[in-house]
Amino acid sequence: MFFMDRRDAGRRLAARLEHLKGAEVVVLGLPRGGVPVAAEVAVALGAPLDVCLVRKLGVPLQPELGMGAIGEGGVRVINDDVVRTARVTPDELAQVEVREREVLEARARRYRGGRGPARIEDRTALVVDDGVATGSTARAACRIARARGAARIVLAVPVAPRDWTDRLGEEADELVCLHTPWDFYAVGQFYADFSQTDDDEVIACLEEAVARPVSNRRTERTERTERTERHHAVPERHHAVPEDREVDVQAGATVLRGQLTVPEGAAGVVLFAHGSGSRRHSPRNRFVAAGLNRAGLGTLLFDLLTEEEEIDRANVFDTGLLAGRLADATGWLRGQPETQGLAVGYFGASTGAAAALWAAAEPDARIAAVVSRGGRPDLTGPRLPAVTAPTLLIVGGHDGLVLDLNREAQARLRCENRLAVVPGATHLFEEPGALEKVRDLARDWFTDHMAPIPHAAGRS
Repeated sequence: MFFMDRRDAGRRLAARLEHLKGAEVVVLGLPRGGVPVAAEVAVALGAPLDVCLVRKLGVPLQPELGMGAIGEGGVRVINDDVVRTARVTPDELAQVEVREREVLEARARRYRGGRGPARIEDRTALVVDDGVATGSTARAACRIARARGAARIVLAVPVAPRDWTDRLGEEADELVCLHTPWDFYAVGQFYADFSQTDDDEVIACLEEAVARPVSNRRTERTERTERTERHHAVPERHHAVPEDREVDVQAGATVLRGQLTVPEGAAGVVLFAHGSGSRRHSPRNRFVAAGLNRAGLGTLLFDLLTEEEEIDRANVFDTGLLAGRLADATGWLRGQPETQGLAVGYFGASTGAAAALWAAAEPDARIAAVVSRGGRPDLTGPRLPAVTAPTLLIVGGHDGLVLDLNREAQARLRCENRLAVVPGATHLFEEPGALEKVRDLARDWFTDHMAPIPHAAGRS
């Protein structure tokens, strides 16, 4: 599963929390990243929104080691074992607590603008964050909510490690998580946009919640969804996206890990060829893939190389090897029940674009369309004129060398093609709005050129 941003994650998490609607629930977002997620949950449930302010009490000479936590209303949770092992004196503990209490109170004033904390006594405290990594913050928040008198604790997050229930099962009465992957290594890997949430956004979320009349909760949720969709430039052909399916892609004798997403009624499916050693978790490619999914296109993001193969850097730049893997993966994909008969496209980035064009040039490839992002089509060599699939070359305006290489490659293409230059963008399209432009260009190119085709046996 992959989330466009925290708001998207919040809306999808809310759908799993419908059973709490109508209950005496207070939604508590963990600042700062958990608050936009919690805001969407609060709207969906028609529940009040507040922040759950927690400050870790770090051991004086090892501040990263928590010896407890404090919350509002004088609540404190102390880990006596850590205090004893670290030989923290009562005076040292008191000094740390005073300092952290000042920070907590200042942040409370800033976030709430003088309002007091929401009352959670005898209610269900729904603690929400944007994800769980170690679980230390979520654990402290649950304990703080319990100490403040909550009758029931529900901890809900969009993504967490597979073993998160073992870590936090005793802290909450109910745990809810949308995605618990085996290959978890950071919360941000499952978000296309995981930019830092600032204090102003937290304040805005809380002020919106305070100003929202109960009778208008559903209306405002709809309006916010529409604003988000406009921000992401998603056309009217919006589709509900199913969860990613972890798959083992058979490429000859090699098994490659992948994630397959096929929306209901998909018009086609796009295979992503990552470049320069990037893998299926590439945040840029996942961002584009999510946009294609929302437009009704399936996607397969997979590792072109195994971890052992990546150790030899020569493999990363072996266009023939990568193109062969992509072709094998295409044959495997066409044999899957949910993708049989669907048009197939390639999205290649950097050196992966060369592999995509190489594979598309095969006589029996039957590729509906190719999109290259910051690609190296020159590495396709003499095969480039043999490409018959409509090809879109996307390059950043400030990526001078690659832009020249793409112009030269475009002159050698004999198929329908277009060179799209994103003004002001560099090679990785890190500039504000640049990757969104890539997504929109790719989405439109694929949807304009894809139509179901008859399934044929054999490798493509």
